[in-house]
This record gives sequence, C-alpha cells and structure tokens, in this order.
Amino acid sequence: MISIRFIHADQTVQDIQTTPGQSLMKAAVDANLKGIEADCGGSLTCATCHVMIDAPWAALLPPPVPDETDMLDFASSPVLPTSRLSCQVRLTPELDGMVVRLPPTQH
Repeated sequence: MISIRFIHADQTVQDIQTTPGQSLMKAAVDANLKGIEADCGGSLTCATCHVMIDAPWAALLPPPVPDETDMLDFASSPVLPTSRLSCQVRLTPELDGMVVRLPPTQH
C-alpha cells in the first residue's frame, strides 16, 4: 500500500491509502477526495486535476510530457514549479508518504 497526504487550500489534511500502479488522480477520485475534479477522466484534455507535489517526491517523478505542460497553462489556479496534473502521476512504491497540495479551485 501507498500512503498519500493531501493538503487542501484551507490547510485541512486528508490521508488516503492506495495501491501502486494507478494514477494519483484515480486514487484521489476513488477515495472521494474533494478538490480534484478530473473532468476529462484522465485523458489529458483538461487541467482540473492540478496538484502541487512537495519535495522530495517531486524530484522522484519523471518530467512532465509537453502535453501536460501545455495543459497546465489552462489551470485555474497559479501554476508552481512543482505543479503536475495528477492524471499523469503514476504511483510507485517510492512515492509512499507523498504530500500533495491542492489548489483553491480547479474551475
């Protein structure tokens, strides 16, 4: 199992447990996490699953593909250097304990 801590914009915390291999977005949606809309269902055609990944986990991720970087231009909240689309973050055992910050809005 992988533990992930989500920190909402109001600083409330929600911890989830999930299995490796799925996307961060899918894990969040399956856990009924508020704050990740995932309007496109993970097809990389929206930016409603925008998250910010805390160090040191951000450095463990592969760099975003150009389509992800382009789509982040449409995020409704400011994009930070650690911003990612959660549909593009594949969960691996190395990401256990990852801290993910949610923007104030996805729309």
